[in-house]
Amino acid sequence: MADAHPLLSIRAACVDDVGLIHQLIAELAEYERLPDAAVATEDGLRVQLFGAHPAAEVLIGEVDGEAVGFALFFHTFSTFAGKRGLYLEDLFVRPSFRGVGLRKHLMAALARIALQRDCARFEWSVLDWNTPSIGFYRSIGAVGMDEWTVQRLEGAALHALAARDEL
Repeated sequence: MADAHPLLSIRAACVDDVGLIHQLIAELAEYERLPDAAVATEDGLRVQLFGAHPAAEVLIGEVDGEAVGFALFFHTFSTFAGKRGLYLEDLFVRPSFRGVGLRKHLMAALARIALQRDCARFEWSVLDWNTPSIGFYRSIGAVGMDEWTVQRLEGAALHALAARDEL
């Protein structure tokens, strides 16, 4: 990046961005030390993001017109608030483009979407070893929810529970 003041822009992803989104997911998985976990395919992303019933939405972050980052998000629902929330599943900016403000632009765009859609909250998870990201999130006002832990069922455990017919 030669320009000291690059032009930052955010746009909604379209179906033509599936290849880019897939590549950025692979780069994110590598950064998070989970390259084998990224098993998403372009065809699957096309259906899940742009099919008849989209499961999530994506914003594309650009620096001087070059797509170099993304934010993938979807809605949750808070029974206590009686409103939906916005959940950021993934935020990634290519390393060579970090430090120009694109992550902050993406987060601000998501915050605006949350407010426009009358969401009660905007939340996400971050790996506990990822201190640069945790520091960034704190710098924009995020608060860690240390009293909560993420629980997950997947693979064989998910199938085993689903197969139970006991009520």
